[in-house]
Amino acid sequence: MTTERRRRPPRDRWGREPSADLDTGPDADPESVARTILLDQLTGRARTRSELADKLASKGVPDDVGHRLLDRFEEVGLVDDAAFAREWVEQRQRGKGLARRALAQELRRKGVEDEVAQEALEEVDADTEEESARRLVRAKLRSVSALDRDRATRRLVGMLARKGHSSSIAFRIVRSELDAVGLEGGDDDLDAGSYEPVG
Repeated sequence: MTTERRRRPPRDRWGREPSADLDTGPDADPESVARTILLDQLTGRARTRSELADKLASKGVPDDVGHRLLDRFEEVGLVDDAAFAREWVEQRQRGKGLARRALAQELRRKGVEDEVAQEALEEVDADTEEESARRLVRAKLRSVSALDRDRATRRLVGMLARKGHSSSIAFRIVRSELDAVGLEGGDDDLDAGSYEPVG
């Protein structure tokens, strides 16, 4: 006699079965289903309207029901793209040292409208952005200390470019920080245009 092993459904990060209390059968009320999906998605962190609309669509919620509920969630402040963008910019700029260009790309991928994103990005001033870049370079200086100056410059400028910093700012900061620690060698005549981030 063989015993069939019952496969347990995947669980979310809180150990819950994601659809344990979600009735998605043919008689389920689409609005109730959509409300449950939205509340579940908003547990733990904020999300953009676009992300939530995509989730509802992937679960088969009719567009009109999704739009109506998302409008209601915006009215009561549970969905707020402007607040999301401000928080995202502050956290990613402070935590990851991302420049405005990289932050704008991330917000676009999250579905935040350009005008809303621009307002959030205006809160990052040039001095803060430059200081973040300097911190990133200083944190990596030890890992390039065995390299000659040209290779160290390439590596550090490339790292800043991936964080969305312009090549002119990246080269200026890297040269300044390498000078400060006395890394000799090379002529620093690298092609700044090579380090413009793609996108």
